[in-house]
Amino acid sequence: IKVKIPFGNKYLDAIFSVPEKKSRYGVILTHGAGGDMNFPHLVSLAAYLASHGVLCLRFTCKGLNIAYRTKAFKTVVEYLKLSDDYQLSGVFLAGRSMGSRAAASVIRQLSQDGGDDDFIQGLVCLSYPLHRPKLQSKLRDEDLLFIRCPVLFVSGSADEMCEKQLLEGVASKMKAPKKIHWIDKANHGMAVKGRTTDDVMEEINAQVFSWLRENIELEHK
Repeated sequence: IKVKIPFGNKYLDAIFSVPEKKSRYGVILTHGAGGDMNFPHLVSLAAYLASHGVLCLRFTCKGLNIAYRTKAFKTVVEYLKLSDDYQLSGVFLAGRSMGSRAAASVIRQLSQDGGDDDFIQGLVCLSYPLHRPKLQSKLRDEDLLFIRCPVLFVSGSADEMCEKQLLEGVASKMKAPKKIHWIDKANHGMAVKGRTTDDVMEEINAQVFSWLRENIELEHK
């Protein structure tokens, strides 16, 4: 279902992937610095989640300014929170590359604005860009260290923007419950020599869904 979400004096294009049965939890998903919500990995994950009973709202926000992307993501969270059509108990914020930075930034801002927002249940970072290529000395970890809700990282073990040891080091300092799933030999774009894109996406989608399910079940206990 295509929707246009008001954002300042314009609109953000978004698409709902809706499960057959009413879903109590949803995922908001956005793309990296390039591309848009129709990036194949996002389309694949959204379809997988909806077919397994989780509502997914993916949106496009062009622009390479992280503050602007964060503001847009926040707007989408508010839109879904106030939606009469879907009436969710909670959402997980998810993004690929720069989109995951924006998601992390939203969670940090909302927790600093006045207590943790119960609506946000967790964070999914696909190819989190922890540093620029060959610039390992400058880590983009400040938002991650503030977050308290559960976090899942899915990264390639050969990601030139997220060195394995560095992410594991950041994760060890995080106060949030966290899990890292490494896609063996994958680069930042999740390409692996000798494996098809569909094969890699199946692994990613299954990991994300099983982690979501664990965290939703914890919430119900």
